[in-house]
Amino acid sequence: MTAPTTVLVPPARVGRWVENFATRHGETGLVVRDGALAGEAGDGSTFVARLPFATTYAGPPEAAAFAIAATAPDTWGVLLVRKGGFAVARLRGETLAEHKIGQRHVQGRTKAGGQSQQRFARRRDNQARQAYEAAADHAARILGHRALLLVTGGDHGAVDEVLDDPRLRQATVVGPWLAVPDPRRAVLDAAVQDALAVAVDVVNR
Repeated sequence: MTAPTTVLVPPARVGRWVENFATRHGETGLVVRDGALAGEAGDGSTFVARLPFATTYAGPPEAAAFAIAATAPDTWGVLLVRKGGFAVARLRGETLAEHKIGQRHVQGRTKAGGQSQQRFARRRDNQARQAYEAAADHAARILGHRALLLVTGGDHGAVDEVLDDPRLRQATVVGPWLAVPDPRRAVLDAAVQDALAVAVDVVNR
């Protein structure tokens, strides 16, 4: 069985994407299945499109109606964490309401051995822990004690460390997981757009 490829499509481009799919693969039938819009083309190629923020789709099997349903919550958040930094944002719909980006220096690996290597590892772990604590402090301040949806990315272990903070327990993590480099403003802006996008699993025949 061929594994699907996942592409992120902005809602405004969903109609054109489906048209292009049909152009490449032949007449495509659309159905609504398991809360998603699914399509199968004449050559056997398929796709399954899911709304952002784990929203279930229950409308007609039409690309235009599906795209209209791809809306952002009134309030939601983004949390990106890596050892070298973090970015946290609270949004109202598609508008950035508040955000913070921070860089923290965490030393890289060393080839030294013995006690020197152990001291280096301890220092590196302490730096990483301080970076996660700073990220958690800003996330708690910006996201607050709100029961909101949160899209995350960066390094899985780093994000888990930050989300262990009890101040963030009301946040509900939803996909997609965002594989991002060390967060900067441009990285945060791109992550917001990816979070708003429709996730389409495609199998090309």
